[in-house]
Amino acid sequence: MVATDLMGRGVDIERVNIVINYDFPAAEEGRPVPQEQYLHRVGRAGRFGTKGLAISFIADQKDADVLANVQSQFEVEIPDLPDQININEYMN
Repeated sequence: MVATDLMGRGVDIERVNIVINYDFPAAEEGRPVPQEQYLHRVGRAGRFGTKGLAISFIADQKDADVLANVQSQFEVEIPDLPDQININEYMN
């Protein structure tokens, strides 16, 4: 599935096991802060009792700052992408 920010909220689609963020959400008036938008985006993966994987590309310092805020606000550590991923863990 390829989608815009519109798919980040309110749409539940079964079997979306992998989400790829080519860009990070930006701060915009009237929208949730970027780290909450990011959480909703990656929350599309691994729903309905399945395991999910989210891959996000960090293009600049703004992206790195959003990721740092996500990790701080939600008290998680998001590791770098490993050299190999066992896709069988995410595909049913």
